[in-house]
Amino acid sequence: MLKWLGLSFLAVVLDQVSKLVVSGSMQLYQSIKIMPYFNLTYVHNTGAAFSFLSDAGGWQRWFFAGLAVIISTVMVVWLAKLKQHETLLAVALSLVLGGAIGNLIDRLAYGYVIDFLDVYYQSWHWPAFNIADSAITLGVVLMLLESFGLGKSEDAAELKE
Repeated sequence: MLKWLGLSFLAVVLDQVSKLVVSGSMQLYQSIKIMPYFNLTYVHNTGAAFSFLSDAGGWQRWFFAGLAVIISTVMVVWLAKLKQHETLLAVALSLVLGGAIGNLIDRLAYGYVIDFLDVYYQSWHWPAFNIADSAITLGVVLMLLESFGLGKSEDAAELKE
């Protein structure tokens, strides 16, 4: 389980270092064009994904922090109970855990999450996100793929029979 917690730790470190670099070198709402369809745009998100509940008055900070603690606890327990052959699921859970902790740190330290990855097409912009959000998204996609059988070896299938 330690190697999976190491992956979570790596996700947290990459997330926090990237946020420190952005917040330390950019002004709030500053946008830097990196390539077509992609900017670095420094914003604060007091809500959840897609700024959900960002205007809720402040209670959402503690709600989302508490939710992150609960989800992180579930992920750690789930990781501890995985079988040796459940590698893809372990990677997925580790990424979700690392992302949840990365955003939890922001909520507790600042009251908002630092977002800066800005994907767009013409005048349409996807809501800004960060490395933690990316880790969570990748982890959820891997969990879905694993649930459809990806990453399950024939040996694992035989163990179930």
